[in-house]
Amino acid sequence: MDKTTKTASKTNQSLKLLLKFTVTIVCIWYVSGKIDFAKAREAFGNADWSYLSLGLSTFIVSKIISAARLNIYFKNISIILTQWDNIKLYWLGMFYNLFLPGSISGDAYKVILLTKRFGIAYKKTTAAVLLDRFSGLLGLGLILAAYSFFVLNKTLHIIVLTAGSIFSIIAFYLIIKRFFKDFIPGFLSTLILGMLVQAIQVLCVYMIMLALHIPTHQYPDYIFLFLVSSVVSVLPLTIGGLGIREVVFLEGSLYFGLVQETSVIISILFYLITLFTSAWGVYYVFKSPLNEKGPSDEPLIS
Repeated sequence: MDKTTKTASKTNQSLKLLLKFTVTIVCIWYVSGKIDFAKAREAFGNADWSYLSLGLSTFIVSKIISAARLNIYFKNISIILTQWDNIKLYWLGMFYNLFLPGSISGDAYKVILLTKRFGIAYKKTTAAVLLDRFSGLLGLGLILAAYSFFVLNKTLHIIVLTAGSIFSIIAFYLIIKRFFKDFIPGFLSTLILGMLVQAIQVLCVYMIMLALHIPTHQYPDYIFLFLVSSVVSVLPLTIGGLGIREVVFLEGSLYFGLVQETSVIISILFYLITLFTSAWGVYYVFKSPLNEKGPSDEPLIS
């Protein structure tokens, strides 16, 4: 029975991975048929690499803060990690999420490792990781609502986005209070850090736009598209959000009257920054991210 269950689980995993690859390829194919590659190459070739370096630096800072936010959730359930150990574990999770989507996700790795190491119930460690994700989305929603005041013409859309983001925060708090009381002490601090993380990633995109010499009056429109694409890329439809983010930028550029090639280049450069940053987590595949050794240090992928 166990063998049958394992086989079924691996089959489901393979099918999900195949679906992700298929959607990613379809999205890339769709985008490639809509842009002028000569213009895209020109925009990329004229990019200022000093600003791109600053963009990379700001993105790394956002991830360090994001790791600190997750550590607050861990402390709420008596998982005590030094910030450095937590950052190493977080980076390994980033690597798994982006480079090994069909084996074990970074979130699942953290849940399994910390449950074994600290003897905390799976339910609590899983809740910590998932609530961290949601707090990031709440921060993203608030900044998206703020930018809607600058870029959207229809008052109804602005009201819906603003009311939706505020309602989501209230609902999130009530859910934590009702079902996850351990995490109440960290609610406000994680929400603030969630907004800070998204704000710094917005700054990263500003650096990319400076690198591409984009007119400043177009910045709010591009940032709004970036925020929408970030929401969409959270959905497990493609590999690391690749493809779906570019589709949002492409279609959104038509709505705002922006240059399609430039929009797609912004998206690709942000993905490459994410890729480069996450790649360093491979080091901790071979070396435990936590200082103490134990049975939980056994490889979780095969």
